[in-house]
Amino acid sequence: METWAVRVKKLNGETKRQELIQDGTLDRTRRPKADGSDLLIPVTGSPPGTERATFPEMETRTTLPRHEQVGGIAIMQEHDPEGAELILAARPSTHTVLCSDGAVEGEFRTKSYTVLAGTPTTRTLCTEYNHRFTVDLSSAYFSSRLATERQRIRELQTEGEVICDMFCGVGPFPITFADRAAWILACDKNPSAIHLLRENLAANHIRNVLPMLGDARRLGELFPGRFDRVMMNLPFIAHEFLSVADQITRADGTIHLYALQEKEGEYTDQIRSKIPDCTITERFLRSYSAGKWHAVYDIKKGQTGTNFVP
Repeated sequence: METWAVRVKKLNGETKRQELIQDGTLDRTRRPKADGSDLLIPVTGSPPGTERATFPEMETRTTLPRHEQVGGIAIMQEHDPEGAELILAARPSTHTVLCSDGAVEGEFRTKSYTVLAGTPTTRTLCTEYNHRFTVDLSSAYFSSRLATERQRIRELQTEGEVICDMFCGVGPFPITFADRAAWILACDKNPSAIHLLRENLAANHIRNVLPMLGDARRLGELFPGRFDRVMMNLPFIAHEFLSVADQITRADGTIHLYALQEKEGEYTDQIRSKIPDCTITERFLRSYSAGKWHAVYDIKKGQTGTNFVP
């Protein structure tokens, strides 16, 4: 039967499958299939980057309620105590099941949660590509769904880069990049995030990341033209900081702007108005909600042109 599919390299197949499970978009009634060096994974929607493919059917299994796994915590969108108990029983490594009480809010990008089952905590330990992150979901933003994206950026790095993460949270981007960087400035205005960042730097034995508690709007005053690569992972409002990012990035440097959008190229004109001489590559990351997806704009200063990569 023909349906929509995501194409990935075979080596990245399991990581992508887990992301689709967390997003709730994996089509469990179809079996993934190989296509040369690629793997085609069936999905239930048609976001940018998908294609049509034919898959063999397989028996439908009883599935757990939709949830996102962050370390030992499962996060449900519905208040479903019975479903929470099913998840807790089916996943031995899960110690807590939470229900999100609403969207990310406030200047510190945090959420509130209700405990549905297990240990009453919002704190857990995540392991990602041999790095360990202690997170507290109620006090500092963290997304396990960007693990593959962090590795993508790491592969783009050249040895000895100087990097700034303008909205570092608990430190997943800086800690992932540290082994290839000269040094990294990790900035956040949330004291709880910086506290957890320092804890994670120590746990991962990293010494070339400088934590900075402060407002990213002031970075241009302190570090003009300093960085080879700048991260802007604040999807709702990161575009408001483009002028600062341009100011602190060296000529021919790279800026990675993360955004939630409803149409392809939604922020392209705004980027060009702030950084006129640049090359923009727009990439689809994941579905976020109905009609909206998470995208990243790779912005290379000092060149011209634009293209879209699914």
